[in-house]
Amino acid sequence: MSTIPQEDVLVVPRVLFEKAGAFQGFCGDTAAYLPLLLDPAHTSWRPRASVEEDPSFKQLIPYCLLSHRGPDGVVKYFAYTRGGGQSEARLRAKRSVGIGGHISSTDGEYGNDTSYDAGMRRELDEEVAIVGTWKARCAGLINDDSNAVGSVHLGIVHILELDQPAVSSRESELVECGFETLEALLAARERFETWSQITLDALAAGTLRL
Repeated sequence: MSTIPQEDVLVVPRVLFEKAGAFQGFCGDTAAYLPLLLDPAHTSWRPRASVEEDPSFKQLIPYCLLSHRGPDGVVKYFAYTRGGGQSEARLRAKRSVGIGGHISSTDGEYGNDTSYDAGMRRELDEEVAIVGTWKARCAGLINDDSNAVGSVHLGIVHILELDQPAVSSRESELVECGFETLEALLAARERFETWSQITLDALAAGTLRL
């Protein structure tokens, strides 16, 4: 018998996402989705092991983009590489600009926006140490049904504007960390996980704005 405790994660039925308006890629219309997706009448806690292979549910994942605008007006974004021991095998050794992860039942009883916000902040605290102050806003959603990872997840993009570019990894599996310009990140686009590619493309197109 396994001694690994079961992790229950926050999900919504795929049909709810389709009802709100299924899309592929990035969507900046948060008002059309979040009130519905974070309504505890629709959310539920389900074993992560079962929903990872079940595209009839979408796991809600905060995806935080850390940014800093320098004195010269140039914006840089925090990026890192996922190490070889990363828990999601399908993302190992990929570059990323997103910090975040699953919302767990330990983050809140009701599976609502309060549970979601607590989970987002927990994930940030677990993965990185941010020096200084920051402000955050929800900027859009990411959906990618073109691959097995994306088909069972729905990303909610948050932009964190930092007062200084001082972020360090708290996890051994987050390596090669640092702030880079959008131009530099786009030049290495093929090294990034799919969600990060979608994020970078949306920044370049102006559909994802600071």
